Amino acid sequence: QVQLVESGGGLVQAGGSLRLSCAASGRTFSSYVMGWFRQAPGKEREFVTVISRGGGTTSYADSVKGRFTISRDNAKNTVYLQMNSLKSEDTAIYYCAADRTVSAAVPRTSPSAYEYWGQGTQVTVSS
Repeated sequence: QVQLVESGGGLVQAGGSLRLSCAASGRTFSSYVMGWFRQAPGKEREFVTVISRGGGTTSYADSVKGRFTISRDNAKNTVYLQMNSLKSEDTAIYYCAADRTVSAAVPRTSPSAYEYWGQGTQVTVSS
């Protein structure tokens, strides 16, 4: 089992940057695929990005491609989300998620593909 704690959220002006962190407990962090999702008020939780266990493979939602970068440091049990050129529509609660299933039954873009979730961190972008 792994526990996830996000940090780094806050209020930023449009065009600005933030870096989110997600710290994981346990000694098997490198065995987990890690994802970031977000949920805006009144909307469903949506996929943002995912990174493979070793960090060599990443995937992004079209809405954030070219602006957001996911990375991980397995020695520090932490996954990061660097967010640049932020827009008002990026305002949401951001959640990190983890799963160690070798072959997920559903796409990694689906919240159902992840077993563990953090509590979320609020990101607000003012226009």
